[in-house]
Amino acid sequence: MSTSLRDRAAGALMGAFIGDALGLGPHWYYDLDELRHDFGPWISGYTDPRPGRYHFGLKAGQLSQAGFILKLTLRSLVDCGGYDQEDFCRRLDQELFPLLDGTPVSGPGRYTSQSIREAWRRRVQQGLPWGKTGGPADTTEAIERTLAIAVRYALDPGKLAQAVCQNAALTQADDLVLSLTTAFGAVLGLLVQGRALDADLSMTLMDLVHTGELPFHAVTGENLQPPRPGDPDPPRAGRFASPDALLSPSYMAAAAEDPDIRIEPAWKASLVYGLPCAIYHQLPAAYYLAARFKRDFESAVLHSVNGGGQNQARTILTGALAGAQVGLPGIPQRFLDGLEERAELLDLAQKLAGQV
Repeated sequence: MSTSLRDRAAGALMGAFIGDALGLGPHWYYDLDELRHDFGPWISGYTDPRPGRYHFGLKAGQLSQAGFILKLTLRSLVDCGGYDQEDFCRRLDQELFPLLDGTPVSGPGRYTSQSIREAWRRRVQQGLPWGKTGGPADTTEAIERTLAIAVRYALDPGKLAQAVCQNAALTQADDLVLSLTTAFGAVLGLLVQGRALDADLSMTLMDLVHTGELPFHAVTGENLQPPRPGDPDPPRAGRFASPDALLSPSYMAAAAEDPDIRIEPAWKASLVYGLPCAIYHQLPAAYYLAARFKRDFESAVLHSVNGGGQNQARTILTGALAGAQVGLPGIPQRFLDGLEERAELLDLAQKLAGQV
């Protein structure tokens, strides 16, 4: 299917919103037998959260707090014509933080993640300025909102990396988490450009490291060739000590394409790479599923959500990657129709896509 830049940009954004809503009902089941008992052998669409579970009280097709914050980010980008950190922080201060109380079961979506709770405490209770609000959470919350920034700057990898990293640092203080978050944004940007998530993608990312557009340090040469005796240490292009976060996506893609490596059914990628919330469990599974089903949005997101554990974050990331590859026309209409805020989300996604 031939897609335009605007279709791929809008597809990435709507894919993320769809992933968030798909995960609302079956979120955080670590007992997969319990997941099957509550939702049947295969989750095929939006579902209501069960009593006593995360997000109970919300309805199928609604967004969690991750979707709320992604929409807030998207509105800021659209209204400002690009990333404006002062505007984004003002929106958090005025539109999100007054709805929180610092406890997990609170706020939009009926659950507030660790990194957002920590930022709220530093900002609201301790009165710290933005820039002093990042905490140690090793999770994907920053990716879940900065993917919109990555879409906006898909054609400018240097600006993409700078803006994604600046925004992510508002809630994440760990350099490794920031490195992985920035790398995901760079991958998504290339997919919006029209590249496939395949075994060659990482070499394109490494080329951007060597030209100084991505802020990673690398001593290897072209095609990861070792340095020669007497070669000087290359100037550091940015804050991240290693470019390995840029290499992972192609290894996951190679695994998905290798006929001798089969994860069957594909939802068991969550067991191979891990059910927990940490970013180093989430990213490999999302890259794998998006590479395996690069032309099949439905299979990518449904295998992600049926994998249990932190399936909401996994499906947000998978949805963004898969949506960027198939474009908005490649997303089955039923997933769009089932979103409660469909009209508003589509309008925002298409407006931002027009800015790219």
